[in-house]
Formats: sequence, structure tokens, C-alpha cells
Amino acid sequence: MKIIARIQNDFPEKFGVPRQSGLVKALQARIVFEPEYRNVEAVRGLDGFSHIWLIWQFSESIRDIWSPTVRPPRLGGEKRQGVFATRSPFRPNPIGLSSVKLEAVELDETLGPVLVVSGADLMNGTPIYDIKPYLPFTDSHPDAVGGFADAFVGYGLQVNFPEELLNLVPEEKREALFGVLAQDPRPSYQNDPQRVYGVAFGCQNIRFQVTGEVLTVVAVDTVSLEKSGCETQ
Repeated sequence: MKIIARIQNDFPEKFGVPRQSGLVKALQARIVFEPEYRNVEAVRGLDGFSHIWLIWQFSESIRDIWSPTVRPPRLGGEKRQGVFATRSPFRPNPIGLSSVKLEAVELDETLGPVLVVSGADLMNGTPIYDIKPYLPFTDSHPDAVGGFADAFVGYGLQVNFPEELLNLVPEEKREALFGVLAQDPRPSYQNDPQRVYGVAFGCQNIRFQVTGEVLTVVAVDTVSLEKSGCETQ
């Protein structure tokens, strides 16, 4: 299996990345091909599709052993389910599958064709093995049943983001950040209202607390994050 591309986005760390693709539609990312695959002919016709499939590697979750059962975070980290009944990153083969919206196919003088996508659930730098077009007449199943995951459809927190702190966030990133926070980045088994959590998003660390169904941002720090290429200001 060859790595054909890597994703570039605002998530230098795993914490805060949406649990599924499409949950935060405002999230923007770029898919940059590896030098061997920077051929514009390889994406000919791709701009005619609205969505694409990404086949990628759980690069931060590679293990030499595997377990037939896992503890899905949405079930509180206590109830076990079969690994093949979940989308856990801890699998026999660390392979992820995501459906994302294709916003544009751009041609960069240095990087060749670059795919602009939205709604991705990948960490910055994640290796991508393959890209395929999403076919609505065969890939969409409106009557499908989502098992235990159906209980969390529509789940979201109310986000309280004080204006003086929101003004520290670049305007073009605010909608996506609100979506990330509303999805509740915390593990389900952590429910301490006094604890301050931090999500690295772009060049900032968003610190927050959660009480009941309300998430309140308490600080916005500018930080140096090696994986995001940010520099301390």
C-alpha cells in the first residue's frame, strides 16, 4: 500500500477531531498529493463529483496486537462492542474510510492538483491511501439503520463563546470551531464540570469547561504547534 496524499487542516492533535466525517460541514481541508502522484491527469473528471471517499491510515493508532472488542467513546468507554461493529481506530488493519464534500480541484504550480474538501474527520498530516468518487445512486442508503450509533444522531452541546475571546479567533474559522466544540470533544467517560479541557485548532488552543449540556470557552491561547507549522506570537 502506497501513501498517495496527505491531508492539511487545523487539527495538529487527535483531541477535537470530529468522530465521523460530515458532522462539521464547515471544516475545510486540503488534500496534497505526494510527489509521485502530482499528475493532473490522475484527477481528470473528479471535479464532476460533489463528494469523494477517502481511504486512509489511522497513523496515530498503529498497534501490533488487536482485540475483538472495543469500548466506543459514545457509550461511555465502559460497554464493549465488536470491533467490526464500530469505527474504532484500534483495528486489525489501521484503515479509515471517510466521505467528504469536494469543494474544488485546484492546480498549484508546486504541488500539482490539490483537492479542497469539507467535513473531514482526519488529523493534520494523515496519510491517504486512495481517493474514489462517491456515487449517490449506489452509495446512499436513506433507509439504513445505524445500530447503537442512532442514539446520538443530532447530539450537540450549546456553545457559550464570550465575545472578547471569539474576537481572538480568525473570522473564517469561527463557524468550523463552533461545530467542533458543539460535538463535545471530551471522552464520554469524562464529565467533571471543574476540569478545563483544551482543543488545538489551527494556531490556537481553545480552553473550555462543560456543565450539563453547555460548553463555555474560558481562554484562547496562541501556541506553537510543530505539526501545524505555527510559530509562537
